[in-house]
Amino acid sequence: MFGIPKRIKAYTGRFSLVDGIPFKLPVAATRSPALMAVFPINADKAKDFLPQGIHPLRLWRSALLVVTVIDYRETPIGKYVEYSIAIACTHGAKPAPRLLPALFMNFFKTGQYVVDLPVSSEISVKGGKGIWGMPKHQGNLNFNISDDKVSSQYDLNGKLVTYVEIDKPGKAWLPIKARASNYCSFRGMLMKSDILLNAKAGIGLFGGARARFVIGDHPRLQALKTLEIGDALATAFLPSITGILDDHIESWFLDSEQLPKVAPEGFESVIDLGLSEAWLAPPSAPIPPRDADEPTQLKRGAA
Repeated sequence: MFGIPKRIKAYTGRFSLVDGIPFKLPVAATRSPALMAVFPINADKAKDFLPQGIHPLRLWRSALLVVTVIDYRETPIGKYVEYSIAIACTHGAKPAPRLLPALFMNFFKTGQYVVDLPVSSEISVKGGKGIWGMPKHQGNLNFNISDDKVSSQYDLNGKLVTYVEIDKPGKAWLPIKARASNYCSFRGMLMKSDILLNAKAGIGLFGGARARFVIGDHPRLQALKTLEIGDALATAFLPSITGILDDHIESWFLDSEQLPKVAPEGFESVIDLGLSEAWLAPPSAPIPPRDADEPTQLKRGAA
């Protein structure tokens, strides 16, 4: 595994009890499939979704919307699906130059700012939000793998929030060993956490990246439609990831020119949550047919 800190190696096999959640250390997931799709978005409009100190990563003229869904099958808190909708970003006083943050990630503090993060189980909400500050909440989720496609649907209250679908590559051949950073807002603070990934991926790039991302009629993420989401630039299917969630967390106060009039979401949203691993019902909202002007056409044969 790439870059496991010595302190994580030292406590491997030991146990922790945090907020009532029992963990066998490290906090790891194994044998869990995942999909990813990356779409270009309007960089100026992406700024409206980001807090102070977080800037959209610009690839040429566009920023990037990153949709990642992981079907966690073996973890210390049971099975659950995690559906991440995020904007690729850098962290610092000023925006970073174009393209370079994708190459020099540590220098530019490159990561993704998580806009929404539904999960299947209550215990995942309690841990992910209460400990790491992630914007988790329970949603109706699934993760489907067929012969030629990988997809996931996200519903709330019987309505479609989003749906993502990619072509399934013929082979997962590209080794990925990396540290990925998540930036999230919680309790009026910017929270940064890292996951260490070890997997092999089948990828599609540019013309070979075939994906569909649908924003449904639920009001939760209607604002994403302002981002002018374009054709997928990259897709990936990871049949079996191994991931370690680092227990080291960084946080900073979120600041503004005036005192906020409404208190941000805080511990009151997690303090009474239990440890249930039960899922909500599977999503059932209909997926709308493809519009004639919908930009991306799914075809067989991603690399």
